[in-house]
Amino acid sequence: MTSAERPVPASGTPAGMPVPSAMDPIATPPSQVSVYNVANLLTMVRIALVPVFVWMLFINGTGWRLAALAVFVVASITDRVDGQLARKHNLVTDFGKIADPIADKALTGSALVGLSILGELWWWVTIVILVREIGITLLRFVVIRYGIIPASRGGKLKTLLQVAAITFYIAPGPLDPLRWAMMGAAVAVTILTGLDYVVKAWSLRRRAVAAKP
Repeated sequence: MTSAERPVPASGTPAGMPVPSAMDPIATPPSQVSVYNVANLLTMVRIALVPVFVWMLFINGTGWRLAALAVFVVASITDRVDGQLARKHNLVTDFGKIADPIADKALTGSALVGLSILGELWWWVTIVILVREIGITLLRFVVIRYGIIPASRGGKLKTLLQVAAITFYIAPGPLDPLRWAMMGAAVAVTILTGLDYVVKAWSLRRRAVAAKP
């Protein structure tokens, strides 16, 4: 019996074929997953913590600096947790794919600018990283008509290095050599992954244009 002759039950699944489970991670596409889930909630919490962190960063005193460090670390941890929850429990949404990197950039960007204003980080470092981050975010929106570019392994490494470097800069104490080494690595990976995203965006657009009738 051919697939055209195979009887189809009321559910719409051909007889003899497995019925997708609700727990199957490929059963529900991102467009059909509710945006009101715990992964997206953690992303919004991370965004809400940004002004709290900035406020604490600009208050003098070791205690407030440690408090700012704690808020930054907690906010950074939510980035890892929400990603794991989204993948494990099939909570990936198009909103999350866009909001998550924006939340990351808001957190790291505010930290970089704040540290530069305080005279603790060279402005050229902040400018290079922010130009890359803002540029790639805008690029994502430009090519969104052709598809969404998910975070790559290089992008995740870039975020990890940026968070680690910023953490050392926020932490009080004589840590300058370690701070410089971590930030140097973060800047290098930030630039390289930015170029990689540009290539991916160009390829995505080229394939989409070529596929048009």
